[in-house]
Amino acid sequence: MRVFFALWPDPSTRARIAAVAAALPASAGVTLVPRENYHMTLAFVGEIAMSGLAVLQQIGRVQRAAGCTIEIDAYAYWGEAKVLVAVARQTPGALMELSAQLHGALAAHHAAPPLRPHVTLARKVAQAPVLQAMSPFSWRAMSFSLVSSNTSGAHSVYTVVDSWPLLDETPKPQKSL
Repeated sequence: MRVFFALWPDPSTRARIAAVAAALPASAGVTLVPRENYHMTLAFVGEIAMSGLAVLQQIGRVQRAAGCTIEIDAYAYWGEAKVLVAVARQTPGALMELSAQLHGALAAHHAAPPLRPHVTLARKVAQAPVLQAMSPFSWRAMSFSLVSSNTSGAHSVYTVVDSWPLLDETPKPQKSL
């Protein structure tokens, strides 16, 4: 089973991501990511045995991180992966902290790349298209998930295995003594 930790969008955010994807220039051979697969990877785990799932669920369960609002504000072409993505040019501290916590907990299992907040919109993009400015949108992260990926079909099918809430992002006022 192939798994990763990710932010999973609510229906409203998913619709905003779909609108951003629909504004991409059409190119031959480009495969748009199905809207049900939109997500933001926090920590990629990779292939695990089914027996390792409980350990990953425990890692997710013990995380204590604040929710945050992510401003998705630009398109990017990543030539090495041949993908078009919507990116957040600024990474909220709470998102970096959650990703770091997950990577730290996974360190015993493998090394992981640093967080690059993005949503993949299209795959198999052979060359960089001319991209227009993107209409930015906000993604309010209120939970994160452990997701499995089945890549045996024509396109990947992602399934949320488990989810955990993030803490309220609004700082509570301090009481004076």
